[in-house]
Amino acid sequence: MLREVSDSDLGALLRWRNHPEVRKASFTTHEIGEAEHRRWWSRVCADPTRRVLIYEHRSTPCGVVTFSGLDGAEAWWGFYLDLDGLGESGELLHAWLGLEKAAIAHAFGPLGLRVLRGEVLAANEAVLRFHRRCGFTESGRHVREIDGEEQVVVHMELRRGR
Repeated sequence: MLREVSDSDLGALLRWRNHPEVRKASFTTHEIGEAEHRRWWSRVCADPTRRVLIYEHRSTPCGVVTFSGLDGAEAWWGFYLDLDGLGESGELLHAWLGLEKAAIAHAFGPLGLRVLRGEVLAANEAVLRFHRRCGFTESGRHVREIDGEEQVVVHMELRRGR
């Protein structure tokens, strides 16, 4: 299930986002401080083209789904999970699958999108494989500098009805 983020969720979002494995798979890899996190949240709240949602697995908040560039037909998405909590419970794979399905359903349902796009580091083979299993196809690549190193970024997309 996806639901709107509330201010009371912000501490969990920051903790999940700062997990070393989440940072390693992200385009921004430094540890995010409280002030930077609050500034990000203020920008998100003021931007009508963005949505940030909490994913709940078995009634427990454990993930974040972001949509950006919402223009009525297309958007970009991203996600991260509570790796520590889900790892301890043994529910990581089930929650990941549930989050991906919920995000796709939300994109093509309530958001009414035709195309859902995402970007994944080419080195993140597990996420690329998982997206492909969910119907995403590669639509391009580019090189981006992350922490002073050039990294290949894979563009993925899923079209409604696919």
